[in-house]
Amino acid sequence: MTSASAPPHLRPPPVVPNDWNGSVLLVDKPLHWSSFKVVERVRALTGVRKVGHAGTLDPLATGLLIILVGRPATRHMESFMRQEKTYVGTLRLGGSTDSYDAELPVTPVGPWAMVSTEALDTVRQQFVGTIVQRPPMYAAIKVDGERLYKKARRGEEVEVPERTVTVHSFDVLEHRGPDVTFRVRCSKGTYVRSLAHDLGQALGVGAYLSSLVRTGIGKHQLSDAWTMGQLTQAVAQATPSA
Repeated sequence: MTSASAPPHLRPPPVVPNDWNGSVLLVDKPLHWSSFKVVERVRALTGVRKVGHAGTLDPLATGLLIILVGRPATRHMESFMRQEKTYVGTLRLGGSTDSYDAELPVTPVGPWAMVSTEALDTVRQQFVGTIVQRPPMYAAIKVDGERLYKKARRGEEVEVPERTVTVHSFDVLEHRGPDVTFRVRCSKGTYVRSLAHDLGQALGVGAYLSSLVRTGIGKHQLSDAWTMGQLTQAVAQATPSA
C-alpha cells in the first residue's frame, strides 16, 4: 500500500515556530504508524507534553493527520474533528476480511469478474447521502470502556453498534480487474473500511480496503503537510547544538 502524498518538491518549505505551544501541524502519517505514534513523536520533538490529534487514521492508512500542540490548540480539537474528510483509496473485489482491510486473511466470496463498471456505478450510489453503517470489529472505538480491536483479538463476540454518517460523494476513479480506486468525501465518524465492505456485500462478491490515503480535512490538504522526516530534520536544524 503506497501513499498518494505530494512529492517533497511540491510541499512548502517547513517552518519551525518559535513557540510550539498552540501550534496546529499538518502531518503525513506514515504507513504502519499508529496515529498515537505520531503524537508521541511530535511530543518528543517539541518538548510539549499536551499533544493530540484530530481524527484517527488506521496503521494501514496514510495521509493527513492534524496534530494539535499545547492546550491553546487542543481545546479546538472537536471543531477540527467535525470537519468533513476526503480520502482516496482502493478496494479489492472478490473477498472479505474480518478487519475489512488487508490486515487479516482474505476469505473468497464471489467472482470479481462478474462486476461490470456499470453495476459498480449503480450500486455505489446507494452509499451516497445519510447512511447507517456498522464499524468493523477491528476498530479503535470503545465498547464497555475497551477498544474493539482488543476484544476482537481475544475472539470475543460483541454486538458493534451501528452509526449514522453522511457520505457527501463516493466516486469511482478507476476500475481495473478486481481493484476499484475511489474518492470519498464524508462526515466525521465514517468508516471507509465499512464502506468498502458494504459495497462488496451489495455487489454480492465481497470487497475489502486494500489502501487508503486521507487527502483532506476541511480546508486542510495533504499537499501542505509535513512528512515526519521533514519535521524531524527541521527541528534538528533549528535546535542550537550544546
